[in-house]
Amino acid sequence: MSMEIVRVPDIGSDDAVDVIEVSVKAGDQLAEETTIVVLESDKATVEVPSPKAGTVKKVLVTTGDRVKQGDPLLELETTADAVASEGSPAAEKPAEQKPAASKQPEGKADGAEPPEPEVEAQPAEVKQSAKSVPTSASSAPPQPEANAPPAHAGPAVRKLCREMGVDVAAVKGTGPRGRVLQEDVHGWVRQRLAEPGVGSGGVSGLPALPEIDFSRFGPVERVELNKLRKVSAANLHRSWVTIPHVTQHDEADITELEAFRQSENQRLKSEGVKLTMLAFLVRACAVALAKFPRFNSSMTVDGEALIEKHYVHIGVAVETENGLMVPVLRDADKKGIVQIAAEVSELAAKARNRKLTPADMQGGTFSISSLGGIGGTAFTPIVNWPEVAILGVSKSEMAPRWNGKEFEPRLMLPLSLSYDHRVIDGADAARFITYLNQLLTDMRRALL
Repeated sequence: MSMEIVRVPDIGSDDAVDVIEVSVKAGDQLAEETTIVVLESDKATVEVPSPKAGTVKKVLVTTGDRVKQGDPLLELETTADAVASEGSPAAEKPAEQKPAASKQPEGKADGAEPPEPEVEAQPAEVKQSAKSVPTSASSAPPQPEANAPPAHAGPAVRKLCREMGVDVAAVKGTGPRGRVLQEDVHGWVRQRLAEPGVGSGGVSGLPALPEIDFSRFGPVERVELNKLRKVSAANLHRSWVTIPHVTQHDEADITELEAFRQSENQRLKSEGVKLTMLAFLVRACAVALAKFPRFNSSMTVDGEALIEKHYVHIGVAVETENGLMVPVLRDADKKGIVQIAAEVSELAAKARNRKLTPADMQGGTFSISSLGGIGGTAFTPIVNWPEVAILGVSKSEMAPRWNGKEFEPRLMLPLSLSYDHRVIDGADAARFITYLNQLLTDMRRALL
């Protein structure tokens, strides 16, 4: 018999995640791959399986704890073919465990929640920023004392503070020994935004939104937002108030493309492959991004330069019961239509079943939000920072188009390209969407 410490595996992020379910208890007999705990980040839920069969001797976490990669989860007694010799790593006693820090409540200011914009087309991969939030003398954030000791915070928290323009020394830590946690940083930002004349309470000096007692007008019910929707709302608000949005609308003639898609689906039916229009859109966008690399870039936080990426990872918005999620299809420029269709279908299924990992949600360079299966003629998708552009797709419809001699019915697909005007000029956006239309009208252009 040997004793092992089962630890949090690679979850694609250095940030702490919540333990939302502990599936085992001391004394349980586990088979290999049995789920022992379920972890939840801002974007995904991860089931952690047992690496080996054995008996649970002690569970080291409880629901509500926050853990990181490498933190201990439980002590597992396994049956070894040979007993490890004394002094070997397998024979070492498990180290004394330090209880995981309990999850801290989300910060609020005077009981007020920030307003939540609509989340019809946007994910949440970015954190709410305070750097661009205007402040007044009455609402200036507290400054650290001159002789205050250095802030106690990990590398991930300090990186978050740099990205959000927050002085880590000004944030009061609620973790063990006053350690600054990510929740503390988000709470500090929300408090600043809720102050009069700042952020959601009043952008650009507008007066703060008043609290309204809606029960005076009739029956009401308070429905708490889940974690995903809260993060989405904060990220959408951050993107909307910090990025100067412009949306370019156009229509693509996909008559021949749709006929080709249907004929190929008949041919591929025996192979279990189904081509969707979204797969063609992903491929066309990948080609367009290679031709117009500025759309595949990010602006540095200081606004002094662009980071042009030599990879094309396209995020695809997926509607789920818990809110909108945007898994990322990696290296879309190196894949064919059939492979793209298969991988997008797999990512969508993982999103709906809450099986996405944090790695599945990271690294996107451009996003597509398709409402074609629902309806509508146009909309304004919100750019998903740090990306600089996003393509919105509405429902295709037959419409009369003049061919030079007569009107003929053509299948037209409405497209809405939103972009960061600090990075992309209107003329560039018009060229991008025109080229995209040409690709969708005749996909043979993608081979050139």
